[in-house]
Amino acid sequence: MNDNLLQPVGDIASLQNADRRRRIALVFHGFAGGGLERSILQLAEGLMERGFAVDIVVGGTTGVLLREVPPNARIVELQKAHPWRAVAYGLLSEASAWRMLAPLELRPLKRLFRRLPSLTDYFRNVRPDAIFAADPNYNSLSVYARHLARLRATVVASEHNQPSAQAAFKGPWREHRLHPVLRRAYLKADAIVAVSDGVAADLASFANIPRQRITTIYNPVVGPDLATKACEPLDHPWLAAGEPPVILGVGRLDPQKDFPTLIRAFARVRAQRPARLIVLGAEGHERHSKYIAELKALPARLGIADDVDLPGFRHNPFAFMSRAAVFVLSSIYEGLGNVLIEALACGTPVVSTDCPSGPAEILEGGRFGALVPVGDDAAMAAAIAATLDRPPAAATLRERARMFSVERAVDRYLDLMFEER
Repeated sequence: MNDNLLQPVGDIASLQNADRRRRIALVFHGFAGGGLERSILQLAEGLMERGFAVDIVVGGTTGVLLREVPPNARIVELQKAHPWRAVAYGLLSEASAWRMLAPLELRPLKRLFRRLPSLTDYFRNVRPDAIFAADPNYNSLSVYARHLARLRATVVASEHNQPSAQAAFKGPWREHRLHPVLRRAYLKADAIVAVSDGVAADLASFANIPRQRITTIYNPVVGPDLATKACEPLDHPWLAAGEPPVILGVGRLDPQKDFPTLIRAFARVRAQRPARLIVLGAEGHERHSKYIAELKALPARLGIADDVDLPGFRHNPFAFMSRAAVFVLSSIYEGLGNVLIEALACGTPVVSTDCPSGPAEILEGGRFGALVPVGDDAAMAAAIAATLDRPPAAATLRERARMFSVERAVDRYLDLMFEER
């Protein structure tokens, strides 16, 4: 991790763009261990390899992926403004925000715009040449901060998940009163990107954005270091030669990933043959503490505790993927499903729920891995067993994964950022 480049909050006002290279700001929430964060760090590395200066502009500098920030990327942490200052900035930047001045409607506005003054200061001082933003909060902040800073840089707003599904769980799309503010911000961006066709269709329908305004660019997932990491030594005893086959899941331990269905499916498989299950992933938000406790207790209830391991987050999941017999994605919904691509790149057979959206696009409707209904542990177990019996050729899977390369994504993003406006 490049600690020497971490800018303290108070230094934003003194930041400048002294580098003669074109500078791209990547604006998002922080360094949690999810697919969104990994893909943005991959994008940062790909952009720097093309000769660009990169600022990673985040809401917070904690998280398990902080150590994976590429060398020479500058990290800028945005500070939270006083709520009323944040609201004032929001009202200056967006006319539709005035509709929320009723006392009961101010709280979501304060939350949305809390870092708007800080981001505006960053844009005024550094004046990046292009801005890539991710997630509804930071997409909106980037558009409005650009306006307040009188900056001409291109803003690319990217949607990484299903807005309609997220609205039921978390985030600004859950707050209906914010929808006009968010929608107007998206429409003011120079480009709107979705990470899959499914996300593009959902965003168009849910947010009432013309579908033709949205471009699909698959995440930058497969980089030159993935194969190297996949071959790194691993000391987990279950993945040694001669051990029973291991089924693997990777993702945050929260309801979206639906690991209970995977555990129940594994119990069905285990009843028929020797096998083991490993689930890698950091614990999700504290609001999911009850869910996590029940998840960890489930293997014992099913009588399979000796064959299930939940070792937490691992910085190198690829070493596990390359040694697993089958990788399983059990999610209720996804934006794309980066972990599926990573498993394919490791040559590992996959089984996935046919959730909205991404897996069916990655696997071409089942051509490169089985698709099963969401929440159906019996169908998942049958697909896992069939894949164990007849695994596809690793070379075929790796070839498919190349469609989701860092190089391909960087090419497309640069086209959006620097095309004639």
